[in-house]
Amino acid sequence: MAFASTYCPEGIGYAMSDQPTGSWTTNGYIMRPTQRTQGNHPGIIDYKGSSYVFGLNYDLIHLETFKHHERRSTSAAKMHYNPDGTIQEVPYWAENVLEQIEPLNPYRRVEAETIAWGYGLKTERMPDGRMCVTHIDDNESLCVQGVDFGQGAREFSVTAACNVEGGYIEIRLDSTTGPLIGQVEITRTGAMDRFKSMSCPIEGAWGVYDLYFCFKSTAQKNNLFFLDYWEFKQ
Repeated sequence: MAFASTYCPEGIGYAMSDQPTGSWTTNGYIMRPTQRTQGNHPGIIDYKGSSYVFGLNYDLIHLETFKHHERRSTSAAKMHYNPDGTIQEVPYWAENVLEQIEPLNPYRRVEAETIAWGYGLKTERMPDGRMCVTHIDDNESLCVQGVDFGQGAREFSVTAACNVEGGYIEIRLDSTTGPLIGQVEITRTGAMDRFKSMSCPIEGAWGVYDLYFCFKSTAQKNNLFFLDYWEFKQ
């Protein structure tokens, strides 16, 4: 049983029992408390032969302010058991290197909120139930890591809603200044709840890369468009 231990700062503690209803014996920390580990509420999963511990932190909001807000982000780390079932301590989230389990397949519908890294973006549920990426401003970007283009992509399409002119997405590899493989214009759909598919040709995308969508506008600077999902074609 994993739990938020100590207050405050909070670490991640755990207890062990022979049955789900206890009694329980505490066994120390999965993650030791530090000044960075406040607001931890853990969970543990097993996936494809490995164990992972999840928890919370304030690292993203602290890029902007150290004034307290309940804006915690989820982190994960690989976890290891000892032969007797006890758990080896895990360093703080930022000190872990979590390897990608498998590459992402871009030749299917990928929800736009599939994000390895982004800043300034939000997700929002639309009235019809779809989840979208919103609050997209000029010169912001998002990254999707470890995308496997295989033998090469020839086309990209994205479903978006837009109520302004002059918005577009630069599609780049490995960084926001990396090779430009395509550029799709996000045309005006009439309202931010009217979604249409837009596409562009792709050149120079084969093998495995980190994928960057760089959001640009020649007119309005804020709230350019909403993104629902995207897909590449071979």
